[in-house]
Amino acid sequence: MRKTTTKLADGRELIYYDRDDRQLREALDRRPLEPTSSLAELRRDPVSGDWITVAAHRQGRTYHPPADQCPLCPSQGEHLSEIPAADYDVAVFENRFPSLAFDSADAVRAVEDDDLHQVRPGIGRCEVVCFTADHGASFADLDEAKARLVLDAWTDRTAELSLASGVDQVFCFENRGAEIGVTLAHPHGQIYAFPFTTPRTLKMIASADEHRARTGRNLFEDLLVAERADPVRVVLAGEHWTAFVPFAPRWPYEVHLYPNRRVADLTELAEAERAEFPGLYLELLRRFDRLFGEGASPTPYIAAWHQAPRRGGAELALHLELFTIRRTVGKLKFLAGVESGMDAFVNDVSPEAAAQRLREVAT
Repeated sequence: MRKTTTKLADGRELIYYDRDDRQLREALDRRPLEPTSSLAELRRDPVSGDWITVAAHRQGRTYHPPADQCPLCPSQGEHLSEIPAADYDVAVFENRFPSLAFDSADAVRAVEDDDLHQVRPGIGRCEVVCFTADHGASFADLDEAKARLVLDAWTDRTAELSLASGVDQVFCFENRGAEIGVTLAHPHGQIYAFPFTTPRTLKMIASADEHRARTGRNLFEDLLVAERADPVRVVLAGEHWTAFVPFAPRWPYEVHLYPNRRVADLTELAEAERAEFPGLYLELLRRFDRLFGEGASPTPYIAAWHQAPRRGGAELALHLELFTIRRTVGKLKFLAGVESGMDAFVNDVSPEAAAQRLREVAT
C-alpha cells in the first residue's frame, strides 16, 4: 500500500491509499475555495448526561447533487471535485461540513457554564472515506484486494486519530441508501474522532464491567463462545471471524461480525485476521442485497465499527455491527414512539428467522 498525503485548496487534508506502490499523486486542487471554519460545540444534556453536538453551520452542505456534479468522483475536465486526481483507489479527506473540528475551540460563543448548562468546543475530526472512484458501485461490488485496502485505510486513520489531542474515541462507519439519510450517492463512509466516549459505548463498558465482576470473565469472549457453540444465529464463520445475529437485536436484520480473538481496535488485528476479513465481509454485504429478492432496490444499511475508547474500554472487543432499517419488501422500520421516545426497541423479525434467511441467500 502507498499512502500519499496532500492538501485541498482550502487547506483540508486529503489522503490517497493506492495498491500500486509506484502510484504518484501530484494533481492539485484547482477550485477557488475559501478556508473552512467550524462553529461546532458540545452541550451536555443534564438529564441523560449525554453530550450533544450542535453544528448549525452544516445546514448548507451538499444535498443529492446530480451524478455529473458528484463531489466524490474524480476530477475530470471541467468537473472539479474533492478528489483532484483523475482516478483513485481509496481516498480520505476532511469533511468540508464537519460536525467536529480541531479549530472549533476558536469559534465557540460564550455560553453560561454551570451544572445545568455545560458547554465545550466541538473538538474532533470528521473524515470522508471514498471506497472507489466508480460512482455506480457499492462496497459489495469491490474485489477483495480493494476491500482490504479500505480496511487498511480504516486502520491507518484509527491509529493516527487515536493519538490526536482531545480525541477519546474513533468511529468508522458507512451509511448506505437514501432511506438511511445519505445525501451523496457515491460509495463512501465516514470517520468521526470524538472528544468524548459515546453513549452506546458507555453502556457496553458498564455491561462488560458488570459481567467481569460477576463471573471473572470477559463478556464478549463469553458471548462469542456461546454463539459458536449453538450456531442457530450464526450466519458466516471463518477461521478468524464469526458473523451472527445477536440474541436481542434492535433491527429486523442485524448482524455482528467479531474477530475470534478479542482485540480492542482495528490496529490490533493480526495479518491473518486482516487477510480473511474482506472475503467474509463482502459475502455478508452481498447477502444483505439479496435479502428482499430480485428486483428490490439495494438494501439500505449502516455498518458501524465499535472500537475501544482511549480510556475505560479494557473489557471491550472490536466488532462491526451491520443492520438495515428495511423490515420486508417495500417497508421500513421507523423509530416511532417507543423507540425514539423511550429507547425501547421492538423488533418485527425474530433473530433466529433473520439468521436463517441470511443463510438461505448464500451465493
